Amino acid sequence: MPRYLDDAQRDAIQDQRASWRWRSEWPTWLVIVAVHGGWFAVAMHARTLGLPVALGLLAVLSCWYMSLQHELLHGHPTRWPLVNMIFGLAPLAVWFPYAVYRASHLRHHDDAHLTVPGRDPESYYVTPAQWASAGIVLRAAIAARNTFVGRLLIGPWFAIAASWREAAMAVLDREWRIVASWIAHIAALAVLAWWLDTRCGVPWRAFLGVGYAALVLSSVRSFLEHRAVGPERERTVINEAAWPWRLLFLNNNYHAVHHDLPGVPWFALGAVYRERREAYRASNGGFVVRGYGEWFTRYAFARAVAPVHPFASAADDAPVRTFGRGERAEAASGG
Repeated sequence: MPRYLDDAQRDAIQDQRASWRWRSEWPTWLVIVAVHGGWFAVAMHARTLGLPVALGLLAVLSCWYMSLQHELLHGHPTRWPLVNMIFGLAPLAVWFPYAVYRASHLRHHDDAHLTVPGRDPESYYVTPAQWASAGIVLRAAIAARNTFVGRLLIGPWFAIAASWREAAMAVLDREWRIVASWIAHIAALAVLAWWLDTRCGVPWRAFLGVGYAALVLSSVRSFLEHRAVGPERERTVINEAAWPWRLLFLNNNYHAVHHDLPGVPWFALGAVYRERREAYRASNGGFVVRGYGEWFTRYAFARAVAPVHPFASAADDAPVRTFGRGERAEAASGG
């Protein structure tokens, strides 16, 4: 459910929904063309560009593709989830099937449990029991993940390992919808890797590196995106990043606005925020940062938050599943 600041904002946004820009969502269609066209154009000209340049461009485009996938799963650019899914199925970012990511991310939008490990699939906290059972090496890695540099270097490994664990559990639990998503993803990934290797001169190992680099770039956005505090609306950041970051992340840096109004398309989030800037700063408890450089300056090697969640309970130690037997991920599509 959308959470408006007040009735005036609700009425203004409803008026915007009637505009041709919102109804057509032509900026999102442009991004779809730019991401897919740009990715395959770079791949096909990798030999001309040179492998280092091509891999760097592919990493940026793969990160942009992940931002596009986020937009697709929130109901853009069409009202039909299956149509939107078509533009997010290609394994351009390597590591995660779109359907699994969609179900997991929509669970993340349960703001009542935001940041709580075992409830929020995108939490970077652990429960007291998890911390107590971790060895010295894992504790050091978990703590390092809460520094800016650590998040970029090892944060993606945690995400990849969690997704593989999820896939293994799906096989053991006979969650065939999840298994089918992984099989389709791996098959498409193998075909794409073969094409890149044989036709474009991009080795499959380099392609895996592109996927990891895309996760590193995406980790810039996710660093301290949420904090564990009592009031729900004060858990989510607003990052007033520069325009290249805003374009790469499709304005998801205005994250508190997105969590309040997940149905607002990416190209409108900035205007929604600027029109009520002070109200949003008050609403989220002043959890505002002036760009990702500020996070780097403050937390390059310093821990931003304690690894253990301050109000997680024993009930939260159960592993997060994206969707269980008989459960429909689409039921959360309002998130």
